[in-house]
Amino acid sequence: MTEHAPLRAWFTPGMLGWHAFAMIVCAICVIAGFWQLGVYDSHQAEKREENAARPAVPLTDVWGPDEPITADLLDRKVTVTGTFADASDQVWVSGRQHAGHDGYWLISPLHVDGGEQALLVVRGWSPHAGTLPDVPGGTVNLTAVLQQGEAASTPLNSERVIGSVRVPALLNELDYGLYSGYAISTDAAPGLESADIPEPDVSWREGMRNLAYAIQWWAFAIFAVFMWWRMGRDTVNDRVTEHLPSDGNAPVA
Repeated sequence: MTEHAPLRAWFTPGMLGWHAFAMIVCAICVIAGFWQLGVYDSHQAEKREENAARPAVPLTDVWGPDEPITADLLDRKVTVTGTFADASDQVWVSGRQHAGHDGYWLISPLHVDGGEQALLVVRGWSPHAGTLPDVPGGTVNLTAVLQQGEAASTPLNSERVIGSVRVPALLNELDYGLYSGYAISTDAAPGLESADIPEPDVSWREGMRNLAYAIQWWAFAIFAVFMWWRMGRDTVNDRVTEHLPSDGNAPVA
C-alpha cells in the first residue's frame, strides 16, 4: 500500500496548471450564478413595477363584501364610492412607520355604495393618536390600495387605539359588516400625512427559471471543486507510485 502523497506533490508545475484551470472553472460558475440571480431580481422588480402601474378599477368590479381577499387583489389599486360611518367608529392603529418616525394610522369605515358592509380605509398617518377627526359628509370618491388584514396584536383600548388592522377584532366593535381586508387611501385626510403604501408583493416564482439556473451554476461550481480534488489526488498518487521502489515502500529520507 502506498503512503499518502506529500504536500509538495500538489505543487508541481503540472499540478499548478490543474489548480489554475479548476479555479477558472469555479470562478466562471460562481459568476454565472450571480448573474442569473441578478436577472431573477430584475424580473421581480419589473413585476412589482407592473403591479404598481396597473390602473385603478372600481372596487365593486373585482371584490364583493362577502368574498375573501385573494392573492390577485392584494396591492390592487381601486376606486371606491360610498359614505363614511360616524367619526366615533374610527380607530388609531399604533406602530406605523412614516419617514423614519413611529406613529399611527387613522382608519375609518366606509360604507360602499350598493351594500351595507363597510371597507376599512386608512385615511392617513399621524405622529400621535389624539381626538378622532371629523369625516367627510355625504358621498365620497377615493382611490385606495387593497391590503390583507393583519394578525392579532394589542386589543382596542379606551382611547380607540389598536395594535393592528385585524378585521375580526374591529368587526366585534361595530354593528355592521366589514370587508375581509382593508385599503390605504392614496390621498391623506386634512391634518394627516399620507400613509406609506407597502411595496407590491411578488411571488418568488416570478423569474423562477433564472433562480433555478443560478442554483444550477453554483452546483456546477461545487462539482468542479470535487472533481479538482478527486482528479488531483489520483494524479498525485499515481506519480508518487511511479517513483516508489519495486517493493512498494517509500524511500527513506
